[in-house]
Amino acid sequence: MVKYANRMNLQNGSEIRDMLKVLSQPEVLSFAGGMPAKEMFPVEKMMEAAMKVMKENGADAMQYSSTEGFLELREQIADRMVKKQGVKTDADHILITPGSQMGLDFSAKIFLDKDDVVLLESPSYLGAINAFKTCEPRFIEIPTEEDGMIMSELEKILDKEKNIKFIYVIPDFQNPTGREWSLQKRKEFIDIINKYEVPVIEDNPYGELRFEGESMPTLKSFDTKGLVVYLGTFSKILAPGYRLAWVCASTEILEKYNLMEQAACLQSSTISQMETARYIRDNDLDAHVAEIIEVYRKRRNEMMAALDEYLPKECKFTRSRGGLFTWVVLPEYMDAKELQKKCLERKVAFVPGSGFYPNGNVKNTLRLNYSTTAKEDIHRGMKILGEEIKKMLK
Repeated sequence: MVKYANRMNLQNGSEIRDMLKVLSQPEVLSFAGGMPAKEMFPVEKMMEAAMKVMKENGADAMQYSSTEGFLELREQIADRMVKKQGVKTDADHILITPGSQMGLDFSAKIFLDKDDVVLLESPSYLGAINAFKTCEPRFIEIPTEEDGMIMSELEKILDKEKNIKFIYVIPDFQNPTGREWSLQKRKEFIDIINKYEVPVIEDNPYGELRFEGESMPTLKSFDTKGLVVYLGTFSKILAPGYRLAWVCASTEILEKYNLMEQAACLQSSTISQMETARYIRDNDLDAHVAEIIEVYRKRRNEMMAALDEYLPKECKFTRSRGGLFTWVVLPEYMDAKELQKKCLERKVAFVPGSGFYPNGNVKNTLRLNYSTTAKEDIHRGMKILGEEIKKMLK
C-alpha cells in the first residue's frame, strides 16, 4: 500500500481546475476561469523576438542560467516598478520565478511552520490558500468592505495573536472580488504593519489592468522597513504560457526566496526570460497593456450592464474598476453550489465562492470572470444566471 505524506490530506483539488473538464466542452458558456483573452497575446511580435534571440544567442538561451534570473529582464522589471509604481528598487532586489504561484509556494515554505498564523482578506485567492495549506498554518480571515480590509479588525487580531508569520493581501482588483483598496486604507495598513513589524505578501497580478480612476500606489512603494514582499507577473499583461513572474523584496528576504527556487527548480526558463526581455526591448509594453485594457473595459461594462438588467434586487455585486472579476453576493439562505448545478444544466459555468474562504464558512457568494467572453455571450449567460437565482428566491 502506498503511503503518502500527511500534507496530501490537506490538498483538495481546486474547484476551478476540477471544472476544466466541464469547461472544455465547446457548448459551455464559462465565466469560471481567470484566464486572459488569448486574442490579445502578441503572437507575431513574440515570434520576432524569439527569432532574434535564437539567431543572436540561441545556445545561451537553451542553457542553464542563474537562479536570480536574466539580468536584462530584471533591470526592465525594476525600471517599470520605479517609474510606474514609485517603488525604490533595482535589479538586485528582483528574483524571477516560474509563475507567481511559485512565489506563493516559496512564501509558505520560508515563513510557515505547523500551526503558525496567516492573516488574509476574507475572501481571498484560492490558489494562495492552497499553496499555504501545505505548511499547515492556521488561517485568520480579516473582514473586508468595498474599499478593502477593515483595519480596526486587523489591529484587533494583531493585538490578540502572538504567532502571526505574515499577512497576505491583493490590494488591486482582488481575486476573487475585484475590489480595490482605497489610498487611506493602504496608508493605514502600512502604519499598522510598521507598528507590529509583521511581513506582508503583496500579490499584484492585476494592478496594471485599470479601467477607470487614478492609479493607486502599491504597498511596496510605502515600505520603509523592508517588510513588504511584492509578487508581480507577466501572465496578465503579456501571456501566462511563458510562466514568468517575479519577487521584489529586501536583500535578506530575497536571499531566502533564492534558496527556495534553487531547491525547487534551480531557475526560471532561460529562453522564456530572454525572449520576453527582447520583446520589451523592441516594443512598447505600455501600449500593449493599453490595448488589453480597452478590450477588458468593454467586457467589464457589458458584464455590469447585464448584471444590472438580470440580477434580482436581492443580490449585490462588485462594480470592479479593473482586473478580471466581479463578485456576486446572494441572499444568505442560498447555496452557490446548488445554483452552480442548475446553471451547468443550462451550460453556464461560474465558480462558487466557498473555496475563497479558508475556513469554509460562507456559501452564498460566487465569482464571475468577464475577460474572455463576447458581449452577446455575457448577456445570454447573465440572463440564465438571473433566471436560476429567481427560481431559488424565497
